[in-house]
Amino acid sequence: MKFTCNTFDLSEACQIVQRAASTKTALPSVEGILLSAENGKLTLTGYDLEMGIITEIPCSSQEDGKIVINARMLSETLRKLPNDSVRIETDVRQIATIESGEFKTTIIGMNADDYPELPSISGGYDVELSHKVLKDMIRKTIFSAAVKDSKIVHTGVKFEIEPGHIRLVAVDGVRLAIRNENIAYTGEELTFVVPAKTLSEVIKLLTDEDEDKVNISVGKRHITFSIGAYYIISRLLDGEFLNYKGAIPSAAKTVVKVNTNEFLDSIDRTSLIITDRIKSPIKCIFADNSIIMSSNASIGASNDKIAAEITGEEITIGFNNKYMIDALRVCDTDEVKIILNSPVAPILVVPVEGEEFIFLILPVRLKNEN
Repeated sequence: MKFTCNTFDLSEACQIVQRAASTKTALPSVEGILLSAENGKLTLTGYDLEMGIITEIPCSSQEDGKIVINARMLSETLRKLPNDSVRIETDVRQIATIESGEFKTTIIGMNADDYPELPSISGGYDVELSHKVLKDMIRKTIFSAAVKDSKIVHTGVKFEIEPGHIRLVAVDGVRLAIRNENIAYTGEELTFVVPAKTLSEVIKLLTDEDEDKVNISVGKRHITFSIGAYYIISRLLDGEFLNYKGAIPSAAKTVVKVNTNEFLDSIDRTSLIITDRIKSPIKCIFADNSIIMSSNASIGASNDKIAAEITGEEITIGFNNKYMIDALRVCDTDEVKIILNSPVAPILVVPVEGEEFIFLILPVRLKNEN
């Protein structure tokens, strides 16, 4: 194999594709990037047996061929090259020679025949979304996906798609995030769970533009996202997802309307004495059109008070500061509505109008509270 291409283009592609390469495996080839030069195009593939990222860039190919090169070594080398152009040549011993300007290095590669074949999707269902919508939907749910769970299905985000509507849901046992959106979809109803790891890579490639479109193809076991010049393929998670609809309270004994940033800043201030080592809930009293917050730890105490519009019963409740901050940070509305029922019932954070998002947080029982 022998080709020449733009150093920046190749380096940028490798930086992205290498995120799908495995770092801990007994199969050395999946620690690498598969390079395939053919007909003036260079295809790059990273695959850790669960998720793959593929892209292609233009190149001047003097000799078509394939090779696998360690992803970290290749990416670091390309990032530090001195010239705008890079030339890569391989020989029958799978040794890759990389040249740029006066710089020259060799890297021992691996046979492309040893690289695992990526799964393909046939007869799948196609969905098109704008970059902006999908990015916002992932941003508002992925933080609630479980990191570790006895049910691996909860380490992903559930997609529910039906004609005209899409819903994303994530849950980790102590909180729930839901994001709803109306879309121009006329196909069959679809339900599947995408690993949070995959979506964290998808969101990095999405823009904030409505005009940019991402094409999603859903099969029985795998899903693909076509985003610009990049193609991400991932396995889907199997298992029974939580019946989240039954967890959302239908009653509302206390309804609080509060400025989002003021509430967020107040919790942030009151949480300063809370650390990973010193865990303590935020105590919150909702009464007389004000929210009184306090936290107590072995190193001190904090108190704060902000104004709010409160309808219903006075209530005192405790919650994990991080979970509430995570939810409020992704709220793009000036105000949010907090729905409460008792000191031990779930806390709901929703928009003042509509159901674009729903965040549910389980409370923390306060000491000396019945």
